[in-house]
Amino acid sequence: VLDSQYGMYVWPCAVVLAQYLWAHRRSLPGKRVLEIGAGVSLPGVVAARCGAHVILSDSEELPRCLQSCRSSCLMNRLPDVPVLGLTWGRVSPELLSLAPIDIILGSDVFFDPRDFEDILTTIYFLLEKNPHAQFWTTYQVRSADWSIEALLYKWKLKSIHVPLHSFGADKEHLASSSLPGRHTIEMMIISLAQSDGT
Repeated sequence: VLDSQYGMYVWPCAVVLAQYLWAHRRSLPGKRVLEIGAGVSLPGVVAARCGAHVILSDSEELPRCLQSCRSSCLMNRLPDVPVLGLTWGRVSPELLSLAPIDIILGSDVFFDPRDFEDILTTIYFLLEKNPHAQFWTTYQVRSADWSIEALLYKWKLKSIHVPLHSFGADKEHLASSSLPGRHTIEMMIISLAQSDGT
C-alpha cells in the first residue's frame, strides 16, 4: 500500500525502534534527531519526549503523512517539533538547510526495493554533512532476496546489526502493544564507512 495511507499507521518496526530509543533514553537529551519517513512519528515522538531536539519528515508529496506527523506532535504535547517535507533521493532547499544532526531515525523505510537507493542517497548526503551521525533503522524482513549490502558498499556506508534481545525487543508484545507480533524485525545502525561512528 505505497500511498499516503502507508504512513497513517503504527507499524511493528516503529514499536521496535521506539523501544531502542527508550532503552537509550539517557543518551538522548540534547541530541539532534531527524526522523525520515516519519508517518505517525512514534520513534521521533519518543526521542522528543526523552529530551532530544527532533525534526520529523516525510515525503513532500504526501501531505496527509506530514499532517499525521503534526497531529502526533500535538497529541503528545510537542507543538514545537518541526515537520519538513523531505523526499528521498531529492536534493531540496529543506534538505540543504537542515541544521546539524546526531541521529537519523527510520522505521520500516526499507519497504519497497525501488526506494532503497533513494533512501541511501539521502542518508549518504546527511552523513557526509554530519560525519559522526548515525542512521538508526528497523526493518521488517519481507523477502530473502531484498538486500541493501551492495548499495551500502556503493555509497561507502557500513552497517552494524543490533540484536533485538540487547534492548528487550525480542518479544511479540512491547510496551503494552501487540506489535511487533510474529513479524521478523531487524535493526541496524548505518554510518559512513570511514567514520568510527561516534
